Amino acid sequence: MKVILMENVENLGKIGDVVSVSDGYGRNFLIPRKKAVQATTHSVKGVQHQKRLAEIKIRKEREEAEKLKRRIESVSLTIPAQVGEGDKLFGSITNIIVHKALAAEGIELDKRQIELAEPIKNLGIFSVTCKLGLEVVAQCKVWVVKE
Repeated sequence: MKVILMENVENLGKIGDVVSVSDGYGRNFLIPRKKAVQATTHSVKGVQHQKRLAEIKIRKEREEAEKLKRRIESVSLTIPAQVGEGDKLFGSITNIIVHKALAAEGIELDKRQIELAEPIKNLGIFSVTCKLGLEVVAQCKVWVVKE
């Protein structure tokens, strides 16, 4: 029996793959659980159409992420912080503070997209990684200065 996978199935294939399985496995497991549909000419054409639509959507999302990346990399954030002796910060600069600084510049990101290896605890210039999705990563410059 030939089926079209509607979701990734371990040791069988990925979404949209046309695979050959035993009749019982297809009828009793894959099709009732909506993991696959029987491969007919109509369903194959439908899946191909869905793949084309998904590719177009992914291309548009990647273009939007690239625009956002250029915008983030053109911005330089200045974050004032209270410091004590030896220019050590009281507290630290976290991804939430960087998120708020980006929002003040008009750049909307989810705070989970901003990655710091560890919180910033000193004055200086730091590079912060922003993962925008679809393998697009932006580097944002953050200046931590005395308040």
